[in-house]
Amino acid sequence: MVDGDTITINKTQIRLFGIDAPELNHPYGKKAKWALVAMCKGMKIRAVITDTDDHGRTVAKCFLPDGRDISAEMVKIGMAIDWPKFSGGIYRGLETEDARKKLWLADARQKGRMHVWAKFEARQKAKSASTE
Repeated sequence: MVDGDTITINKTQIRLFGIDAPELNHPYGKKAKWALVAMCKGMKIRAVITDTDDHGRTVAKCFLPDGRDISAEMVKIGMAIDWPKFSGGIYRGLETEDARKKLWLADARQKGRMHVWAKFEARQKAKSASTE
C-alpha cells in the first residue's frame, strides 16, 4: 500500500476509483494507509481498470475476495471521502458524518482550494525545520 487510496498489485500502482484519502503527511494519512493495509493484506484483490489518472497511475475499481468494493469500504470507515468528479457521487451516501471535517485537506483539494494545502505544507516544513 502506498497510501489510503493507492495500492500496488504486481508492481503496478493502482489508484482506487472514485475516492480521496489523505496524503501520508496530512492528518489521518498514516491511519488511512494502515486501514487499507489491514483490509487488503494477504488478500487476493481483483482490479477492474477504469482509467489512467493525470499522474500516469492506473485507476481501478478494486474488490476484496468476498466482492466488497474497497473504495466503498474505505469511505464507510471514515478513512476516505467520495470524489464526485470521478465517481459520479456513488460513494457520497456512505461517508461518515464527520468525514469531510476530519479529512479537510482532501475536501479542500476537491473544491480547488489548493492554497489551503500550500498553507498546511508550509506549516509542516516550518515545524520540521525548527526541530532539526
